Amino acid sequence: MRTSKLARATGTLFLLAALGAAAHADGGLTRAQVKADLAEAMRTGNMLAAGESGMTLRELNPQRYPAPAVAEGKTRAQVQAELADAIRTGDIMANDESGLKANEENPQRYPARVIAASKTRAQVRAELAEAIRTGDMLASDESGMRLNEEHPQRYARARATTAAEAATASNVATQ
Repeated sequence: MRTSKLARATGTLFLLAALGAAAHADGGLTRAQVKADLAEAMRTGNMLAAGESGMTLRELNPQRYPAPAVAEGKTRAQVQAELADAIRTGDIMANDESGLKANEENPQRYPARVIAASKTRAQVRAELAEAIRTGDMLASDESGMRLNEEHPQRYARARATTAAEAATASNVATQ
């Protein structure tokens, strides 16, 4: 019995610490908001259960908590319209074991897909040159940062030039 209370207290403290860390990371949650989040988690059972199961209280005892709100689905008419469109365009699985869609297996039976106009080669090359100049490209490491974020000193001049060009464009547009 005592172990259960200790485990529950430890779980609660862990949750409070996690909520506190999240609040500190966001920088925008107040103490009252954190308390409200905790009360909501307790009410809905979205708290980790005691022990090492890794399950929430709702998962362990679903009968104790209110059913979660279910998102509205599509109407029968919407589903039937989508099916009719998929049949018309062949965007449904073929009846065989190939794993292909009907329009991939027999493209001559279905209308060709409309492809939106894309950029020209010159436009893509100009965008690439601008991205290289301003460092607006992902760095080659695993940080997920852009080059101008990793090495701001290298791209300071490009950033200043871009800001000046934007100001000039804004002045021309207002005249």
